[in-house]
Amino acid sequence: MSEQRNLEGLSALVTGATSGIGRAAAEELGRRGAEVVVHGRDPVRGTAVAATITAEGGTARFVAADLSDPAQLDDLAGHADVVDVLVNNAGFSWFGPTADLDVATFDRLFAANVRAPYFLVAALAPKMAARGSGSIINIASMAGQIGLAGGAAYGATKATLASMTRSWAAEFSPAGVRVNAIAAGPVLTAGAATDRIEALGATTLLSRAARPAEIAEVIAFLASSKASYVTGAVIAADGGRTAI
Repeated sequence: MSEQRNLEGLSALVTGATSGIGRAAAEELGRRGAEVVVHGRDPVRGTAVAATITAEGGTARFVAADLSDPAQLDDLAGHADVVDVLVNNAGFSWFGPTADLDVATFDRLFAANVRAPYFLVAALAPKMAARGSGSIINIASMAGQIGLAGGAAYGATKATLASMTRSWAAEFSPAGVRVNAIAAGPVLTAGAATDRIEALGATTLLSRAARPAEIAEVIAFLASSKASYVTGAVIAADGGRTAI
């Protein structure tokens, strides 16, 4: 097995894989030989991601689902069935004054960022444990590690995800399933306001925001056997922001 194809023979489900970190992760896992289930809500974008992976010599298929809908969440888990790697990336962010956040948006934040990964793990991790191997990678955020003005609700969802990561590691790692999180710093994606991300990037030790591909490299490492002794970790990929 070559270094470039070190995930050959593995299957991976990447949620929110039609743009940003999710797309970069799906394409990187595909380049490394994994068979990728590309999840998203937009069939046009999802099919395009799967086609890109296939054109580069990989294998991929797109599955559409709105993870805020429990029935569609169950359907996605059923379509994925048995996977070796689960990347819980789907979610969204909201920043602003605490008093400006309405109940519907608050509930949507927790449904996407907490409830969806919880029930995907509930559906897929026991199957990994039964086979004695697997890797679950949750995309958390530095917002869950530090205080950011306007980020109380969003940060709470990501802190919860980091906490669940540690608990899932305690539950599933004795059966061979590694569970880790990446506390990503500011990342330049189409779904985030560029000025805000660049301003946050300027506060890091590297004085810049990340590219999605830089986070995807960490995801690919955690998915691989090179991370065979890493579990229960919340890895900072934030340009050093939480170190200061």
